[in-house]
Amino acid sequence: MSTSVTQLTTSPLLKVKGLHMHFPISEGVLLQRSVGQVKAVDGVDFTVQRGETLGLVGESGCGKTTTGRCILRLEKPTAGEIIYDGVDLAGLARRDMQAMRRRIQVIFQDPYSSLNPRMKVGAIIEEPMKVHGTEPNAARRRERARELLSVCGLAAEFADRYPHEMSGGQRQRVGIARALALNPEFIVCDEPVSALDVSIQAQVVNLLEDLREKFGLTYLFIAHDLSVVRHLCQRVAVMYLGRIVEMTDSDTLFDAPLHPYTQALLAAVPVPDPLVEQTRVFRPVQGEVPSPINPPSGCVFHPRCPMAVESCKHTRPEPREVRPGHIVACSQINVQQ
Repeated sequence: MSTSVTQLTTSPLLKVKGLHMHFPISEGVLLQRSVGQVKAVDGVDFTVQRGETLGLVGESGCGKTTTGRCILRLEKPTAGEIIYDGVDLAGLARRDMQAMRRRIQVIFQDPYSSLNPRMKVGAIIEEPMKVHGTEPNAARRRERARELLSVCGLAAEFADRYPHEMSGGQRQRVGIARALALNPEFIVCDEPVSALDVSIQAQVVNLLEDLREKFGLTYLFIAHDLSVVRHLCQRVAVMYLGRIVEMTDSDTLFDAPLHPYTQALLAAVPVPDPLVEQTRVFRPVQGEVPSPINPPSGCVFHPRCPMAVESCKHTRPEPREVRPGHIVACSQINVQQ
């Protein structure tokens, strides 16, 4: 894993504090009334340093993508702060947010639906430059699009193709090139390799790492594949049911996880050695993930936790630093070194 520690600074580029995103549930056709809320994100705090890649992992439905969409302001948060380089994105007007979008871009999960099938690849990459007016000259936009294709490992001739003429890996490279078109500082990578074949995943992950080092980018890398996260990310935050339960540097998380949910996630990862795999004792997490409409009281993981005690049912554990740089939301863990 490439660390690039020298790029990190004490002042975070992004600071998320007390982020909530609750979606109302309505019933009725004409006179709709609210009957509940889906608590997709329910109090999330983290920071991302300049030049860093922070991994955000967890089961499907835990709130990872919603967190990313709130940072991009594709969703307006219910509550909380999203401080980007000193500016609170959560309270920005639409016009002011438009200017910030030049600095914050996204790579979407599905390369098949995130590209306009009626536009050629060159026009897709040029479009952000036209919308934001960063390059008014059409010839220079075309040249820039071809340059970005080359940077992302595609021949310049791909600019004249339509997305349906390309493979999934090639389409995702186009999506990466489009994200780079405005020279952003920060990119939200929303499971950018989960829809690709395993052999192609490694190529795209290596490309993202090379681009981070070449252009000084900062990533929020949303994923559920822990092997990809370990290779690419300096720090990892683990989410469960809308909350972060553990956050630390990548090596510590994978070598010495503390939260029982993190331990269960890592224990479920198969070992690529049949002899070792046969001798492993796998204890799956009991029960099902609770509904975000009605999450459990106290610690949201207590119905499935092997360490839970009576107080876990009533008291919500606050994230705390149990070791330097190692944050855990669990009242049963107390490690200080």
